[in-house]
Amino acid sequence: MTSSQEATQTEDTAYFRRTKPIEMTEDVRTSFFVSTIHAQGAWQEDELHMAPVSGLVAAELEAYQPREDFITTRISFDILGKLHAGEVKVVTETVRPGRTIELIQSTVYAQGRAVLVGRTWKVIASDTTRIANIHDPELPPVEDAEPWDEMTGRWPGGFIRSIQARTFSDHAPGHGRVWITTDIDMIEGETPSPFVKLVGLADTANGLSPIAEPSRGDVFFANVDLTIHFLREPVGAWLGFAISANIGETGGGITSAILYDADGVVGRCEQSQTVRLAD
Repeated sequence: MTSSQEATQTEDTAYFRRTKPIEMTEDVRTSFFVSTIHAQGAWQEDELHMAPVSGLVAAELEAYQPREDFITTRISFDILGKLHAGEVKVVTETVRPGRTIELIQSTVYAQGRAVLVGRTWKVIASDTTRIANIHDPELPPVEDAEPWDEMTGRWPGGFIRSIQARTFSDHAPGHGRVWITTDIDMIEGETPSPFVKLVGLADTANGLSPIAEPSRGDVFFANVDLTIHFLREPVGAWLGFAISANIGETGGGITSAILYDADGVVGRCEQSQTVRLAD
């Protein structure tokens, strides 16, 4: 990292800054941003990490025609191309309107082309306390975990440097239990909700307990998507993971994780990977 990048990182307090006023045309919301060094990816210096891009989309989906009587049950992201650092545009619109169920979509544009699509299913909230039942195991609280700096040693990039992590003694390649958080806001001057903050951290699952060691430089295992299913709206500032990672024999991989917040199990996430070995 150059001295100018180091100075910029010290000055920036968010992953993105708005560059223009929000545009609303009928039912379409268009927002304009520029990324900071904190959003930098781990594979290439001139690309964005998918985690903060996911959080940016989550913020736009949350702000688009909000309904207090709805909850998010799924948010999914498909990467369509390189997530170029710099100026990005996010266009949000309703795909499927409804009184009790709706589907909303955000498309991220960089350098004139669509590079990521995020979609969220929202359903009307109801009281299901009487039949609520969680079968996934609990994760010990963040206070019981030990500080963990292996992330910055294993992965480069501004986003990874923005994360604080804590882990447990049974953490190992292919499976692990981790708590992470960040003090960086998603959008400059806007306090992120727990939903935005935690969605903006979930993509790290792919790199928290990898089977292969990325620092050796002989393997590439980037994920091409991210899907998060929620039982309820998230709370708190820390996101917990219980991770299971698998790589097949023909270039495919899957990282799965149970997700936790301050109140316990909040959902699950899945990522599919393209796995390549160096020649």
